[in-house]
Amino acid sequence: MATTAPRRPAFIPSIIYKDNRAALKWLQKAFGFEPSEVLTDSKDNILHAEMTHDDGVIMVGTEFATWAKSPESVGGSNTQRVHVRLTSGLDDHCERARQGGAKIAMEPADQFYGDRTYMAIDLEGHHWTFSQGVKQVSAAQMEQATGFKFKPLK
Repeated sequence: MATTAPRRPAFIPSIIYKDNRAALKWLQKAFGFEPSEVLTDSKDNILHAEMTHDDGVIMVGTEFATWAKSPESVGGSNTQRVHVRLTSGLDDHCERARQGGAKIAMEPADQFYGDRTYMAIDLEGHHWTFSQGVKQVSAAQMEQATGFKFKPLK
């Protein structure tokens, strides 16, 4: 009997934490992500973990190399931000994140490009943006609202 592996997204960010076990629990409580893979060794150390939300996947890792650090280990610096699309309930999601211990860096607000977004900072200082589409906006409408111009990259 042949089985096929489930479809995987083209990009899977790997988020580094000092304590990946605590991060898994926190991300589930605050953001509603679900653990989908947790690989442990004989001492119950987590070697690899993945979480899902809708069709998205993130890896939740530890500081396994000198170049892999949590923002907590490097004075709060971030070199990336994860953007998560929600299909509904953005304001409720923000409140869940707040109650789960997230620092809300930007309250929910409608954006010129048609999304409603908020920004949160997690237990070790990673920055997250959550968005939900609320209206269709054309490039011309975005240009008019901002004064910016859409141009092809040369």
